Amino acid sequence: MAPTTFRSTKRRSGSRDSLGLTEGQSRSLLRDREAKIAALQQEVSNLTNKLAHLNAEAKAHRDANRVGMVKRRHHPLTPYGTMVQETVSKCGMKRRQLLAERSRMGRNASVATAAVLNALPDDNLMSSSEVLANRIVEMFKDPGSHVQYLNSDQFARDILKLNSKVRPILEDEPRVAFLQSPAYVFGDIHGNLEDLHFFSDNIWRLGMSLTAGNFVFLGDYVDRGMSCLEVVAYLLSMKLLLPHKVFLLRGNHETRDVNGWEEHYGERSFIYQCRSRFGDDLGFRIWESCNQVFDRMPLSAVIDQDIFCVHGGIPRPVTDLAGITTGSRIQDILKVPKVAGINPPYEHEEENVQQVASDCIWSDPASDEQEANGVDEESGFGESLRGGGAICFGHKAVTNFLQQQGFSYIMRAHEAHAEGVAVSKGARVFTVFSTSKDHNQGSKAMAGCILVDFEKMHVINRSPAYQNQYVHRRDSVSLAMLSEAEIKERMRLGLITQDQHNEEEYEEVYEEYDEEEWDDMSDDSSAAGDDDDDEDDGSDEGYILDSGRNSTVDPVHTVASPLGSTHDNHDVWGTESGTAQTKIDFSNVEMSNRKKKRRQPRFSSINELEEEEEDSTVEGDEDNKDLQPDPREKSEGYRRRSSGENAMKT
Repeated sequence: MAPTTFRSTKRRSGSRDSLGLTEGQSRSLLRDREAKIAALQQEVSNLTNKLAHLNAEAKAHRDANRVGMVKRRHHPLTPYGTMVQETVSKCGMKRRQLLAERSRMGRNASVATAAVLNALPDDNLMSSSEVLANRIVEMFKDPGSHVQYLNSDQFARDILKLNSKVRPILEDEPRVAFLQSPAYVFGDIHGNLEDLHFFSDNIWRLGMSLTAGNFVFLGDYVDRGMSCLEVVAYLLSMKLLLPHKVFLLRGNHETRDVNGWEEHYGERSFIYQCRSRFGDDLGFRIWESCNQVFDRMPLSAVIDQDIFCVHGGIPRPVTDLAGITTGSRIQDILKVPKVAGINPPYEHEEENVQQVASDCIWSDPASDEQEANGVDEESGFGESLRGGGAICFGHKAVTNFLQQQGFSYIMRAHEAHAEGVAVSKGARVFTVFSTSKDHNQGSKAMAGCILVDFEKMHVINRSPAYQNQYVHRRDSVSLAMLSEAEIKERMRLGLITQDQHNEEEYEEVYEEYDEEEWDDMSDDSSAAGDDDDDEDDGSDEGYILDSGRNSTVDPVHTVASPLGSTHDNHDVWGTESGTAQTKIDFSNVEMSNRKKKRRQPRFSSINELEEEEEDSTVEGDEDNKDLQPDPREKSEGYRRRSSGENAMKT
């Protein structure tokens, strides 16, 4: 059989396939497809790696969020603790032995809590400022148990040291303090420790440091009340401990011409209480040291750039020789020197700046009658019914001031009100009064304050039925265990109020200090870690009072409130407790390191006007509006000065 032959299937180089492509073209197309497949595979690999990276980041983020979240089944802290205590064996030998007891720990006894407690500062490591302030705060909590301290040289030394520490703090503050809400705004205190303690019991019960918000006091801390030294010491201590939380503004009673007016206020004047507590020389030294602190207090504050706080009212604008206003009122207040005497002024105080300061602490809202007849139509200012150069401000002045500064409200003090808070000038001016006593507002008068809480304002008043913890009536049963001497001493400190139906007289207790003995006491007064070098020496280097220069407002020619109000009765001061007024001559008192001695003004009491009373912006009890002259006004202690009477009647 013939062999089978096969045809070769090998294409020739020039042959074509079914698609009409040559062999070279087919191979080129195949390579292109393989390249695309490789690129797609690389893209898939990259996406896979990116997805894995994102999953890893998500897992790490979840793990980070879980930091601090402890699962109960894997708690790192053991719930058991071992307590070791010393016991006595039960055998006949009665040997001492250590007994270890393992017990479950409560939540409050955790290791984390123990670490936090151990990190707290030790009380023994407190600074001298904290020791000083805390000693005064403890006195404020229960002054009845600190009567001996309040009459001791230690209290006098504490006040002098406290003044020396607070002075630089106030001097570093601008004359306008800017702060944010929430903020509590308080009016006049006037040495009323009882009402101040009411606010501490109900507003900062846990302490100011643990209470949310700031605290703004509008001035007038001294005079009229019987606890001026205690009130000043407590508020300055709070300023020392919380300089950025407590703001102490200046009132007209924080000036020497007013709180040194003993002929007018008698035993209720600040200088009288300093002198009667510590003697003439040391009392004057403390009085002057406190006034140096008052000289450095800011004049106003602004809350949330919307509420202007001041003691008296808004100042008149400062103009140049051409009568053109030189700047805004806030800028005018900021130009007031950081050390300003006002009444009387220092030598470095310019007249236009002194006018701004005086307006801040002395001015009042205009009454309806003044709005119609006594207020300038263009400026909105007029002469106050107080007299003595004080001014009043009407609707026009309030509108111009608020529009110029972009504010909405004005909060001020300076006038008594039985309801604690009054509203005037189209509900744009709030008058806050934080003492319910010593202003003839009646037994139902209330002490008030205002809480500024962002867009809301809340009024807080003390009810007349509120009973204080340590201030008692003279006939209270709780005083039955005290001796007569102890009762009289507490009455002198304002811790006991006299029975209005059976007013008892008592003798003032004087403690006299020899200057040499005081120097000896200062040398060895390093108790409780206080530094004696911080004690105030009574000097104010570089600042000299200009006693021969007239102030913008003359207190001797003013009345306590605009006529028609029931702020106080001038004719009864100094004789409420049977103590006759006396004129104290400080001409022989030595003032160490002072550049100039200031002669104390000789003021006399002022007659109440018997003319028809005019309406005031502050309405008190109707029963007190027609006050009759006191029959004791003809006594030797109530000598009048005719010039003062004539100035008031005009």
